[in-house]
Amino acid sequence: MTAPMKPAAVHRPKKAPPAQREALHALLQELKFKGMARVLDCELDRAECDGIAGVELVHRLLCEQATFERERSLINRVAQARLPWQWTIDSFPFERQSGVNKSQILALADLEFVRRADNLVLIGGTGTGKTGIALGLLRQACVNGWRGRFYNAQALLDELYASLADRTTTKLLTALSRMQPLLIDELGYLNLKAEQVNAFFRLMDQRYGRVSTIITTNLDYPRWYELFNNKPLVDALLDRLQHHCITIHIEGPSLRSSPPESAQPEMPSLPHPSTATQSKASRKAR
Repeated sequence: MTAPMKPAAVHRPKKAPPAQREALHALLQELKFKGMARVLDCELDRAECDGIAGVELVHRLLCEQATFERERSLINRVAQARLPWQWTIDSFPFERQSGVNKSQILALADLEFVRRADNLVLIGGTGTGKTGIALGLLRQACVNGWRGRFYNAQALLDELYASLADRTTTKLLTALSRMQPLLIDELGYLNLKAEQVNAFFRLMDQRYGRVSTIITTNLDYPRWYELFNNKPLVDALLDRLQHHCITIHIEGPSLRSSPPESAQPEMPSLPHPSTATQSKASRKAR
């Protein structure tokens, strides 16, 4: 009678001495692999207990590091965008703004216009939701890998003017021309000097056809001539801006006559990069 076969011995990795673990932590700290460092002890304990192969252990550690880098990159992009409010497209009160086509805005949220380097201009009265929509789209772009920036129009024009004094205009324009997308909010009743108008045109000329610009304004295009007070320049500006541009006119009630704060939707937190919508933008932005 054949004797029963003994089960094969399970190979278990040897337990790493404390000194080795300390050395690994020091090395990961030196390399700034914070994602791997935060799970190293847990993963080593699991490998020693369950007999996990070295290849799987390394794979798990690298996956954790990649997740950490995506998290940090997302947080940095949102911080650098200087969003004054963490509004999203999902939090916009479409049911209270009859002047907005919800389907059109949700279609914009797929960011195809950003991939095409098209511009977006939102024209409407005070409180109609222009800034809310624009911020939601800018935030969506940041989540999907682009590095955009919010600017109040007057602050942007003042910064351009200040750069003339210390001769940093070229450097500033170069930095601004790379932001994708650049959101210029409240281009309206501003106090402008001729130098600011010229610098703004230079900015829009450098961005033309290369990256997307989102502008919110309470002035329809014909009234831009009053704002900039330079017909030839405005002709050239509008020619470039409108060449590849989506213009949305919002004619509806002010959202500032809102229900009590307790009835407002809660602003969602940043999505985890592993669950956020990933698009071709991630590859393009990097």
